[in-house]
Amino acid sequence: MPPSHARCHHASVLGALQGFSTIAAVISVGFVLAHVGVLGMEARNILADLAFFVASPALLLVVLSKAPVSAVLSWGLVVAAGGALLVMAIAAAIAHWRWGMGLGETVLAALCSGYVNSGNLGLPFALYVLGDITYAAPVLLLQLLVLTPVSMTVLDSQLPFAKPGVMSRVAGLLRNPITVGALIGLVLSVTGRQLPSALLDPITLIGNLAVPCMLIAFGVALRLGQRPGKDLGRVATLSGLKLVGQPVIAASLGAALGLRGHELFAVVVMAALPTAQNIFTYSLRYDRGVYLTRDTIFVTTLASAPVILVAALVFGGA
Repeated sequence: MPPSHARCHHASVLGALQGFSTIAAVISVGFVLAHVGVLGMEARNILADLAFFVASPALLLVVLSKAPVSAVLSWGLVVAAGGALLVMAIAAAIAHWRWGMGLGETVLAALCSGYVNSGNLGLPFALYVLGDITYAAPVLLLQLLVLTPVSMTVLDSQLPFAKPGVMSRVAGLLRNPITVGALIGLVLSVTGRQLPSALLDPITLIGNLAVPCMLIAFGVALRLGQRPGKDLGRVATLSGLKLVGQPVIAASLGAALGLRGHELFAVVVMAALPTAQNIFTYSLRYDRGVYLTRDTIFVTTLASAPVILVAALVFGGA
């Protein structure tokens, strides 16, 4: 292997390890705080609500407002959409027809298989492993402006106080804080405008709470919640779709569309990211599939490390 390729492989593998160590450290904080009795299940719910209603919308507004539109309108978006939608359709079919899940749990199972951790892992990986944060933009926008609004609309319809009808679904979509934050960020990006610093600075500060809140709540749930293993077969199926199916589909689509070298490496890494922590936040919010989402996130977060390392070795030096 040429020296330049060896250095590229080394940087890719090191960047992947650094990203996972950061996530593991913050989750461990929640685990330890729960173990010593500082945080309980009530605190977990408070952290999850804070992330869902306040911090995540602020984070999405800030990130999307700074994402160049040109970075989204690329083959990377096509690959991200194709890989996610196909693997989620497979997961939804299995969840509904084989496992007999209701609509809400089926949606969450599908999200577990195809909704990647594009925020607190994808952004750092794009910057430190791929060398350009805009590689995460297509995945972020696909998830935030298509997958999240659609899934939130369906989940909102399952709440006891939900009202039937198209208009009520649209109204529910616009009331969802995550969707609102994403839409405002996109409008700012498309128009090229930025909020004045008097508004942007506090919103950015609040948005910085999102990832720690999600991860600490996740760590608390790992310590105090139901032990992993009850739905081991289902967790293994969703994890396999996420960590094997989605990257393979992304690599195949990318190659078919003419992506080569670093561009192909980028779409494979984005597809190989583990299930996003905010899916667990959604499950808590809607009280559907809480332990299935928690365990799938846990397994994919651990098992995605070797998958991404293999991707770095295969594609990173190209």
